[in-house]
Amino acid sequence: MLYDTLLLWALLMLTLFALTGLNRFEAVHGPGVNAVLFLEIYLFFACFWMRRGQTLGMLAWRLKIESDIGGPLTLTQATLRFLGGFASLVCLGLGWLWILVDRHKRSWSDLLSASRVVYLPKAAP
Repeated sequence: MLYDTLLLWALLMLTLFALTGLNRFEAVHGPGVNAVLFLEIYLFFACFWMRRGQTLGMLAWRLKIESDIGGPLTLTQATLRFLGGFASLVCLGLGWLWILVDRHKRSWSDLLSASRVVYLPKAAP
């Protein structure tokens, strides 16, 4: 999550820089800007999850997300997974700690979106 957070911060800073430029270099704020940034965060995760099953941070740790039947996530699953992650964040990480309780090691995001995280083997030399 740390790797993806760093990438997101950079992306959000570029967006805010562009919005500030469009606003004659005056500060931008308000619900419209917040909605744009929230949508950008959602699209970042949803696009990566649906296209390759991995964000760049997950790629570094050889993790992949797939549906419970083994295929790529649908838009509905990606949206539910994002909402589950948001709920986990709001609950101070309880949704991610849920993997310690669940016998299949699933987080709230996994349960809500009918998906799972799989570990990929190391590539052969």
